[in-house]
Amino acid sequence: MDKQFETGLVWFRRDLRTRDCTALNLAFAQCRQVHCVFVFDRSILDPLPRVDRRVEFIRESLLELDISLRQLAGHDAAGLIVLLGTATQVIPELAQSLGIQALFAAHDYEPQAVARDDAVCKTLTDLQIEFISCKDQVIFEKQEILTQSGTPYGVFTPYKNAWLKKLSEQPLSLNNPDPAHACLARRPEQLQRAVPSLAEIGFSPSNLRTLQIPTGQSGAQKLLENFLLRIDQYHETRDFPAIRGPSYLSMHLRFGTISIRELVILAYVKSRQGSQGAAIWLSELIWREFYFQILFNFPHVATGAYRPAYDAIEWEEGELALSRFSAWCQGQTGYPLVDAAMAQINQTGYMHNRLRMVVGSFLVKDLGIDWRWGERYFAEQLNDFDLAANNGGWQWVSSSGCDAQPYFRIFNPVSQSEKFDPNGKFIRRYLPQLNDLSDKDIHSPWTATALAMKAAGVVLGENYPKPVVAHDQARAKTLLRYSVVKK
Repeated sequence: MDKQFETGLVWFRRDLRTRDCTALNLAFAQCRQVHCVFVFDRSILDPLPRVDRRVEFIRESLLELDISLRQLAGHDAAGLIVLLGTATQVIPELAQSLGIQALFAAHDYEPQAVARDDAVCKTLTDLQIEFISCKDQVIFEKQEILTQSGTPYGVFTPYKNAWLKKLSEQPLSLNNPDPAHACLARRPEQLQRAVPSLAEIGFSPSNLRTLQIPTGQSGAQKLLENFLLRIDQYHETRDFPAIRGPSYLSMHLRFGTISIRELVILAYVKSRQGSQGAAIWLSELIWREFYFQILFNFPHVATGAYRPAYDAIEWEEGELALSRFSAWCQGQTGYPLVDAAMAQINQTGYMHNRLRMVVGSFLVKDLGIDWRWGERYFAEQLNDFDLAANNGGWQWVSSSGCDAQPYFRIFNPVSQSEKFDPNGKFIRRYLPQLNDLSDKDIHSPWTATALAMKAAGVVLGENYPKPVVAHDQARAKTLLRYSVVKK
């Protein structure tokens, strides 16, 4: 079969796999020979701290991707080219040096990434090289799902219904590469270098290995296999942080070590077979896509409220705000579930989804802090940080986003703790100083008797903080703060 291009280049970004990788398969279909590259982009790396689990996760996943590519080709010379530099500069340089006619990459929807790709495309056009971009990290993108009036959805449930209807009309399939058609080219001698070490990238090891976070597409598959044993109970277990309920695949979805199509096919089929757990999990995958299309269609959410009226809210400022924010970041608010959740994210880079809502609501509606402060902190700490989902989640708890919780819905951190960590198992895991409190007292130590506190060895203000605010008073103040919008 005739191929459109003699030589192509696949630029891996958020699709670090060979299994059902759209850009790779497209290049195989259109090119006689294909090179593959990943760029450790200085514009992304330079602002990061020198210890970052995400960088280490990427590096470990690239080792496997490199091996997978060489196995596909049947020879070691066809591995992954890994560059360190600014992508807008090194990608066109590499494309020109390899004599390619087309660059293949999957769409990226974040504003900074869109600007990067526009700049690369412009340079490649000047070099008479095509930039072919394709959909990969979502099922439906941009404006593929619209209301009957032709506008993007701003409410989740009708979006979900339209999404499921479109899926039923356009069944998915996986496209795994056939080694017989894997036309991977031999790398030039000077580019046959190993994946650089963390030190060569400018980073030091994190606690990724200690946490036993699986990397690469093989790690994603192991997590998926484990989750499939539990998926039918997901609707019953997902809200309890002390239980192994979630799939733990969010980091793999973020970096594309697993295909979203593979997950949706599994969830959709099992939900049609009557699995309530699979149906709920599918809804959460659809929420992910909902936030992607919100970011694309309403780019102002990256810096302000989806509903601009909420930008008029006056948040706490000055030393009080800084002090409260610091207490929240460090897990020193005096509310055990909040503090345990913050200890979890600080120690592991992961936070249970129910807890993300609890700590987010607490920051915004108990402490009166601008939601953007929390959004930035999560962006720094989360292994699975994704601009669309992170922004959507924070705007949801602050009531400023699309289909957000009403402004008057304010999570009570104590009742949330009693409901979703009834025995205090999660709290005890991250706050061992509270270990000897009773299952009742551990949710609100300040209400325990002096005798119970002494027996447990807990001294408020010494080995565990006093509450930074009284929830009932904070709630009243929040309702007043939100009175400027009252919608």
